[in-house]
Amino acid sequence: MAQFDRNSQRENKNRGSEPNFNWRGVILIVIAFSLIAMAMLFYRGGMQPVEDVPYNRFLELLENKQIVNDKNYPLVLVVEDGRPTQTLRGAYVRQGIGSAPSQQVPFRTTIYLTFTNDLQQKLAAAGIQPAIKTESNMLAQTVVGFLPIALFLLVLYFLFRQQIRMAGKGALNFGKSKARMLARDKNKITFRDVAGVEEAKDEVQELVEFLRDPKKFQKLGGRIPKGVLMVGPPGTGKTLLARAIAGEADVPFFSISGSDFVEMFVGVGASRVRDMFEQGKKSAPCIIFIDEIDAVGRHRGHGVGGGHDEREQTLNALLVEMDGFDTQEGVIIIAATNRPDVLDPALLRPGRFDRQITVNLPDVKGREEILRVHAKKVKLAEGVDLAVVARGTPGYSGAELANVINEAALLAARRGLKGITLAELEEARDKVRWGKERRSLALSEKEKENTAYHEAGHALLLELLPHTEPLHKVTIIPRGPSLGSTMWLPEEDKYTNRKNELLAGLAVSMGGRVSEEIVFGDITNGARGDIKTATAIARRMVCEWGMSEKMGMVEYGEHEDYVFLGRDISRARDYSEATAEQIDQEVRKLLDDAYQLAKETLIAHRDKLEVIAKALLEFETLDGSQIKEIVDHGRLINPPPGASPPPGKKMPAEKPPKQVVAAPDVTPPLPGALGGAPA
Repeated sequence: MAQFDRNSQRENKNRGSEPNFNWRGVILIVIAFSLIAMAMLFYRGGMQPVEDVPYNRFLELLENKQIVNDKNYPLVLVVEDGRPTQTLRGAYVRQGIGSAPSQQVPFRTTIYLTFTNDLQQKLAAAGIQPAIKTESNMLAQTVVGFLPIALFLLVLYFLFRQQIRMAGKGALNFGKSKARMLARDKNKITFRDVAGVEEAKDEVQELVEFLRDPKKFQKLGGRIPKGVLMVGPPGTGKTLLARAIAGEADVPFFSISGSDFVEMFVGVGASRVRDMFEQGKKSAPCIIFIDEIDAVGRHRGHGVGGGHDEREQTLNALLVEMDGFDTQEGVIIIAATNRPDVLDPALLRPGRFDRQITVNLPDVKGREEILRVHAKKVKLAEGVDLAVVARGTPGYSGAELANVINEAALLAARRGLKGITLAELEEARDKVRWGKERRSLALSEKEKENTAYHEAGHALLLELLPHTEPLHKVTIIPRGPSLGSTMWLPEEDKYTNRKNELLAGLAVSMGGRVSEEIVFGDITNGARGDIKTATAIARRMVCEWGMSEKMGMVEYGEHEDYVFLGRDISRARDYSEATAEQIDQEVRKLLDDAYQLAKETLIAHRDKLEVIAKALLEFETLDGSQIKEIVDHGRLINPPPGASPPPGKKMPAEKPPKQVVAAPDVTPPLPGALGGAPA
């Protein structure tokens, strides 16, 4: 196992390394330039300083008999082919100053061919016969001409040598699998780090036991599933559960994303699928995890447009490979997706993905376990009950709960606290779901008043109407896209809704618009989100849930949670135009009845609506217990802590408010908050 870990680390390092800047190449380039410069100096002067003497000066030295003509410094006339000049090389005597001795100085002078005859006469008169040496500089000129190009190519090679090698490697391995092997010592996640999905953990526990002891299952004739498909909403822990399987089983674990198969070149995806299974068979027993398999496993034949579909060829290769290997080899495929409705049926049949594990949103017990797992990494204040936080976060996924803990820790750090308290957890919960409060948003008094009455209408209906959920709090502080919010909390986790509860929810959604109409005699566009939500619920009541007496228990249309364009674009409506008109009438009737119920209720309790709106203008945020006080007593008895009493009124001694840690019910079909502004 240790050898496997070292090999996997080396492989991950080789695959994950990226070309860095080549400092060694830069140093070699500097050395090469230095050598070339030294060679040029040596070529030009033989490493000895030579004085350039003008021709007139040379004639003066010749007349003064200062030109040396001996064996050490013979006068040499250098004739170069193809040049209009010649060069004399020799030495002259430089007289010393004072007592300093004279010295012989090497020189060279350039002679133009037009003065050659005159020079010969003068040299003959001085008794000097120069030696003639013929040189051809063609090679030197060629070298000097090509030297900049050679240096430029050398610089490119040394600077981009690593990139060139990586490009060659990528070209050779273009059809190879991109699956990454997860080393055992790098994967610290086990089943202890996965909470809230106990049923899914029990099912995948069989895979771990099979990989550890295959004979335990084989001796009874049973075979382990070839493939396991984990299905669930985003953030529920599917990928985390797969990593926990790798942490529990001491076997190689290959991880790859569905999008890694598909490339712009035809045939690459299918080649990578074949190579991935070959790697798995060589490392058996092992686990191959494909994340977001819907990127490659979508329905065949539903593509929009013509031409060759590379994704379909990749899917065909995947189907063939999954049907061709035997589970006795110990290769198990685990895939995860949140779009099982778009997967090809051939991929889901037994023999390929034999088992589907549903990873749902956690219940209240699961949320508490998830919070405890993430709370180990932070410092909680004494007395913080995570069970209270779990009850106040219905519909939250594991990723959202982790974000709640993290946001609460950041908030406590900004406030300079030594630990996270319940207040930070509640504020972080609201921030994760609805966004941060925008207290800096400048609203006019007219808009504040309109928002206050809008939210007061929602809140009052939640308290007055039967079959509604308990009100949590109402605020006119802008948060996220809305100018105000009304939030409620279910008493327990709900998975179904009764018809009376849905009708009451429709009336509550209408409360904001009705309140504006009653108080101001005019309406705003702030109810856009309420209308959208109420219309969606009413249409589902008629078309999906059979809650319309006129339409009966018939499903109208095939309703999917997500739209798949390739499939839905060609799907014809399975009911007539007359039926569609009746559906629209029934939906309109449900909404009109809800509007009328909300209007009658708010008109009958207009005085309480005024008190709630004025209290919101004064205190900005009220919890459910304070709204209930206004409904029961007609006035606010216990104002929010730290708030000043309204002018002209004397409030009784402040009492600690009832602690309510809650969140709106976000489980379908009811919304969690009713905003007071367009969403």
